[in-house]
Amino acid sequence: MQSVDRALDVLEALAEHGGQAGLSEIAARTGLPYGTIHRLLRTLLARGYVRQESDRRYALGGALVRIGGAAERMLAVWAEPYLAKLVELSGETANLAVLEGDFVVYVAQVPSPRKLRMFAEVGRRVLPHSTAVGKVMLAERPDAAAVLGRTGLPRRTDRTITTAGELLGELDRVRARGYALDLGEEENGVHCMAVPVHDGGRTFAALSVSGPAERIDAIEREELAAMLRKAADDFGAALFGGGGGSAGDGDRGR
Repeated sequence: MQSVDRALDVLEALAEHGGQAGLSEIAARTGLPYGTIHRLLRTLLARGYVRQESDRRYALGGALVRIGGAAERMLAVWAEPYLAKLVELSGETANLAVLEGDFVVYVAQVPSPRKLRMFAEVGRRVLPHSTAVGKVMLAERPDAAAVLGRTGLPRRTDRTITTAGELLGELDRVRARGYALDLGEEENGVHCMAVPVHDGGRTFAALSVSGPAERIDAIEREELAAMLRKAADDFGAALFGGGGGSAGDGDRGR
Protein backbone atom coordinates (compact mmCIF):
# COMPACT_ATOMS: atom_id res chain seq x y z
CA MET A 1 0.00 0.00 0.00
CA GLN A 2 2.88 2.36 0.72
CA SER A 3 4.23 1.84 -2.80
CA VAL A 4 0.85 2.67 -4.32
CA ASP A 5 0.63 5.80 -2.19
CA ARG A 6 4.11 6.88 -3.22
CA ALA A 7 3.49 6.20 -6.92
CA LEU A 8 0.41 8.43 -6.75
CA ASP A 9 2.52 11.12 -5.05
CA VAL A 10 4.91 11.00 -8.01
CA LEU A 11 2.08 11.31 -10.55
CA GLU A 12 0.56 14.22 -8.62
CA ALA A 13 3.95 15.92 -8.47
CA LEU A 14 4.22 15.71 -12.26
CA ALA A 15 0.68 17.08 -12.65
CA GLU A 16 1.40 20.00 -10.34
CA HIS A 17 4.49 20.91 -12.40
CA GLY A 18 2.44 21.23 -15.57
CA GLY A 19 2.76 17.58 -16.62
CA GLN A 20 6.52 17.24 -16.53
CA ALA A 21 9.31 17.64 -14.00
CA GLY A 22 12.89 16.72 -13.23
CA LEU A 23 13.92 14.27 -10.56
CA SER A 24 14.87 17.01 -8.12
CA GLU A 25 11.45 18.69 -8.53
CA ILE A 26 9.66 15.40 -7.87
CA ALA A 27 11.81 14.83 -4.78
CA ALA A 28 11.12 18.33 -3.49
CA ARG A 29 7.37 17.88 -3.96
CA THR A 30 7.10 14.36 -2.52
CA GLY A 31 9.88 14.29 0.07
CA LEU A 32 10.87 10.83 -1.20
CA PRO A 33 14.48 9.64 -1.54
CA TYR A 34 15.94 9.65 -5.05
CA GLY A 35 16.36 5.87 -5.04
CA THR A 36 12.69 5.34 -4.21
CA ILE A 37 11.61 7.76 -6.94
CA HIS A 38 13.82 5.96 -9.48
CA ARG A 39 12.23 2.60 -8.64
CA LEU A 40 8.71 4.01 -8.88
CA LEU A 41 9.47 5.75 -12.17
CA ARG A 42 10.81 2.53 -13.71
CA THR A 43 7.49 0.81 -13.03
CA LEU A 44 5.43 3.77 -14.21
CA LEU A 45 7.55 4.04 -17.37
CA ALA A 46 7.06 0.34 -18.12
CA ARG A 47 3.27 0.71 -17.79
CA GLY A 48 3.10 3.87 -19.92
CA TYR A 49 1.91 6.14 -17.10
CA VAL A 50 5.12 8.18 -17.34
CA ARG A 51 7.47 8.85 -20.21
CA GLN A 52 11.00 10.25 -20.25
CA GLU A 53 11.73 13.24 -22.46
CA SER A 54 14.92 13.83 -24.44
CA ASP A 55 16.15 16.26 -21.75
CA ARG A 56 15.75 13.42 -19.18
CA ARG A 57 12.81 15.10 -17.49
CA TYR A 58 9.79 12.95 -16.76
CA ALA A 59 6.29 13.60 -18.12
CA LEU A 60 2.82 12.14 -17.66
CA GLY A 61 2.31 9.27 -20.10
CA GLY A 62 -0.34 8.33 -22.60
CA ALA A 63 -1.79 5.51 -20.48
CA LEU A 64 -3.33 8.20 -18.26
CA VAL A 65 -5.40 9.48 -21.19
CA ARG A 66 -7.39 6.25 -21.30
CA ILE A 67 -8.04 6.35 -17.56
CA GLY A 68 -8.77 10.07 -17.63
CA GLY A 69 -11.31 9.67 -20.42
CA ALA A 70 -13.16 6.95 -18.51
CA ALA A 71 -13.09 9.03 -15.32
CA GLU A 72 -14.45 12.07 -17.16
CA ARG A 73 -17.36 10.04 -18.50
CA MET A 74 -18.10 8.79 -15.00
CA LEU A 75 -17.84 12.33 -13.65
CA ALA A 76 -20.85 13.30 -15.74
CA VAL A 77 -22.83 10.37 -14.34
CA TRP A 78 -21.91 11.24 -10.75
CA ALA A 79 -22.74 14.92 -11.27
CA GLU A 80 -26.21 14.38 -12.74
CA PRO A 81 -28.23 14.32 -9.46
CA TYR A 82 -26.52 17.47 -8.20
CA LEU A 83 -27.15 19.28 -11.47
CA ALA A 84 -30.76 18.07 -11.47
CA LYS A 85 -31.24 19.48 -7.96
CA LEU A 86 -29.90 22.84 -9.09
CA VAL A 87 -32.37 22.87 -12.00
CA GLU A 88 -35.19 22.01 -9.60
CA LEU A 89 -34.23 24.89 -7.29
CA SER A 90 -33.39 27.56 -9.86
CA GLY A 91 -35.49 26.58 -12.86
CA GLU A 92 -32.44 27.15 -15.07
CA THR A 93 -29.86 25.00 -16.85
CA ALA A 94 -27.07 23.57 -14.68
CA ASN A 95 -23.59 22.70 -16.00
CA LEU A 96 -20.38 20.99 -14.91
CA ALA A 97 -17.11 22.05 -16.53
CA VAL A 98 -13.41 21.29 -16.13
CA LEU A 99 -10.19 22.85 -17.37
CA GLU A 100 -8.29 20.75 -19.90
CA GLY A 101 -5.02 22.48 -20.63
CA ASP A 102 -5.94 26.11 -21.24
CA PHE A 103 -9.54 25.42 -22.30
CA VAL A 104 -12.85 25.01 -20.48
CA VAL A 105 -14.66 21.80 -21.42
CA TYR A 106 -18.31 21.24 -20.53
CA VAL A 107 -18.63 17.64 -19.31
CA ALA A 108 -22.22 17.44 -18.03
CA GLN A 109 -25.48 19.36 -18.22
CA VAL A 110 -29.08 19.11 -17.07
CA PRO A 111 -31.27 21.51 -19.10
CA SER A 112 -33.97 23.78 -17.78
CA PRO A 113 -37.52 22.49 -18.32
CA ARG A 114 -38.53 25.90 -19.72
CA LYS A 115 -39.09 26.37 -23.44
CA LEU A 116 -36.57 29.22 -23.63
CA ARG A 117 -33.38 27.79 -22.16
CA MET A 118 -29.62 27.87 -22.56
CA PHE A 119 -27.46 25.03 -23.89
CA ALA A 120 -23.69 24.65 -23.56
CA GLU A 121 -23.14 21.51 -25.61
CA VAL A 122 -21.40 18.75 -23.65
CA GLY A 123 -17.88 18.43 -25.02
CA ARG A 124 -17.76 22.07 -26.11
CA ARG A 125 -14.37 23.74 -25.58
CA VAL A 126 -14.17 27.48 -24.91
CA LEU A 127 -11.56 29.90 -23.63
CA PRO A 128 -11.88 30.61 -19.89
CA HIS A 129 -11.80 34.41 -19.79
CA SER A 130 -15.37 34.99 -20.99
CA THR A 131 -17.21 32.31 -18.99
CA ALA A 132 -18.16 32.09 -15.32
CA VAL A 133 -16.92 28.49 -15.09
CA GLY A 134 -13.60 29.50 -16.63
CA LYS A 135 -13.12 32.49 -14.36
CA VAL A 136 -13.93 30.58 -11.18
CA MET A 137 -11.36 27.91 -12.06
CA LEU A 138 -8.72 30.42 -13.17
CA ALA A 139 -9.18 32.34 -9.90
CA GLU A 140 -7.55 29.50 -7.99
CA ARG A 141 -4.74 28.92 -10.47
CA PRO A 142 -1.40 30.50 -9.53
CA ASP A 143 -0.49 30.48 -13.24
CA ALA A 144 -3.64 32.33 -14.35
CA ALA A 145 -1.62 35.17 -15.89
CA ALA A 146 0.43 32.65 -17.90
CA VAL A 147 -2.74 30.93 -19.14
CA LEU A 148 -4.14 34.25 -20.32
CA GLY A 149 -0.83 35.04 -22.00
CA ARG A 150 -1.12 31.85 -24.03
CA THR A 151 -4.82 32.09 -24.91
CA GLY A 152 -5.27 35.82 -25.26
CA LEU A 153 -8.60 37.44 -24.42
CA PRO A 154 -10.54 37.61 -27.70
CA ARG A 155 -13.75 39.60 -27.68
CA ARG A 156 -16.91 37.46 -27.73
CA THR A 157 -19.44 40.24 -27.08
CA ASP A 158 -19.24 43.92 -26.24
CA ARG A 159 -19.17 42.91 -22.55
CA THR A 160 -16.14 40.58 -22.79
CA ILE A 161 -13.14 41.56 -20.65
CA THR A 162 -10.25 41.81 -23.13
CA THR A 163 -7.29 43.06 -21.07
CA ALA A 164 -5.24 40.86 -18.76
CA GLY A 165 -5.02 43.48 -16.01
CA GLU A 166 -8.78 43.93 -15.85
CA LEU A 167 -9.42 40.18 -15.86
CA LEU A 168 -6.84 39.53 -13.13
CA GLY A 169 -8.63 42.17 -11.05
CA GLU A 170 -11.90 40.35 -11.70
CA LEU A 171 -10.30 37.09 -10.53
CA ASP A 172 -9.40 38.82 -7.25
CA ARG A 173 -13.07 39.66 -6.80
CA VAL A 174 -14.07 36.09 -7.65
CA ARG A 175 -11.79 34.75 -4.93
CA ALA A 176 -13.17 37.26 -2.41
CA ARG A 177 -16.86 36.46 -2.99
CA GLY A 178 -16.52 32.76 -3.85
CA TYR A 179 -18.31 32.79 -7.19
CA ALA A 180 -17.86 34.08 -10.74
CA LEU A 181 -20.29 35.78 -13.08
CA ASP A 182 -20.66 35.90 -16.84
CA LEU A 183 -22.98 38.82 -17.58
CA GLY A 184 -23.30 38.41 -21.32
CA GLU A 185 -19.54 38.11 -21.84
CA GLU A 186 -19.65 34.82 -23.79
CA GLU A 187 -23.07 35.17 -25.43
CA ASN A 188 -25.35 38.19 -25.65
CA GLY A 189 -28.40 37.96 -23.43
CA VAL A 190 -27.10 34.98 -21.41
CA HIS A 191 -26.03 35.30 -17.77
CA CYS A 192 -24.31 32.66 -15.67
CA MET A 193 -23.00 32.13 -12.13
CA ALA A 194 -20.38 29.49 -11.24
CA VAL A 195 -18.68 28.17 -8.12
CA PRO A 196 -15.64 25.90 -7.72
CA VAL A 197 -15.81 22.21 -6.83
CA HIS A 198 -12.92 21.15 -4.60
CA ASP A 199 -11.22 17.80 -4.15
CA GLY A 200 -10.30 18.70 -0.58
CA GLY A 201 -7.91 21.56 -1.24
CA ARG A 202 -7.78 22.15 -4.99
CA THR A 203 -10.38 23.17 -7.55
CA PHE A 204 -10.95 20.39 -10.06
CA ALA A 205 -14.23 21.54 -11.69
CA ALA A 206 -16.92 24.22 -11.66
CA LEU A 207 -20.70 24.06 -11.28
CA SER A 208 -22.83 26.73 -12.91
CA VAL A 209 -26.39 27.85 -13.54
CA SER A 210 -27.10 29.73 -16.76
CA GLY A 211 -30.10 31.19 -18.51
CA PRO A 212 -31.64 34.27 -20.14
CA ALA A 213 -30.30 37.40 -18.47
CA GLU A 214 -33.64 38.63 -17.16
CA ARG A 215 -34.43 35.31 -15.46
CA ILE A 216 -30.99 34.83 -13.89
CA ASP A 217 -31.01 38.45 -12.67
CA ALA A 218 -34.43 37.90 -11.09
CA ILE A 219 -32.91 35.34 -8.67
CA GLU A 220 -31.38 37.01 -5.63
CA ARG A 221 -27.64 36.72 -6.24
CA GLU A 222 -26.55 35.47 -2.82
CA GLU A 223 -29.44 32.98 -2.80
CA LEU A 224 -28.24 31.55 -6.12
CA ALA A 225 -24.65 31.45 -4.85
CA ALA A 226 -25.78 29.54 -1.75
CA MET A 227 -27.58 26.96 -3.92
CA LEU A 228 -24.47 26.47 -6.03
CA ARG A 229 -22.08 26.28 -3.07
CA LYS A 230 -24.23 23.65 -1.35
CA ALA A 231 -24.37 21.52 -4.51
CA ALA A 232 -20.62 21.92 -5.11
CA ASP A 233 -19.73 21.07 -1.51
CA ASP A 234 -21.96 17.99 -1.52
CA PHE A 235 -20.63 16.83 -4.89
CA GLY A 236 -16.99 17.30 -3.86
CA ALA A 237 -17.59 15.50 -0.55
CA ALA A 238 -19.33 12.60 -2.28
CA LEU A 239 -16.42 12.18 -4.72
CA PHE A 240 -13.50 12.70 -2.35
CA GLY A 241 -14.90 11.99 1.11
CA GLY A 242 -15.80 14.29 3.96
CA GLY A 243 -19.27 13.16 4.87
CA GLY A 244 -21.34 14.87 2.15
CA GLY A 245 -24.93 13.72 1.71
CA SER A 246 -26.83 12.90 -1.42
CA ALA A 247 -28.05 15.60 -3.76
CA GLY A 248 -31.55 15.36 -2.39
CA ASP A 249 -30.68 15.66 1.30
CA GLY A 250 -31.06 18.69 3.47
CA ASP A 251 -31.51 22.36 2.78
CA ARG A 252 -30.19 23.73 -0.48
CA GLY A 253 -29.56 27.30 0.58
CA ARG A 254 -33.00 28.69 -0.06
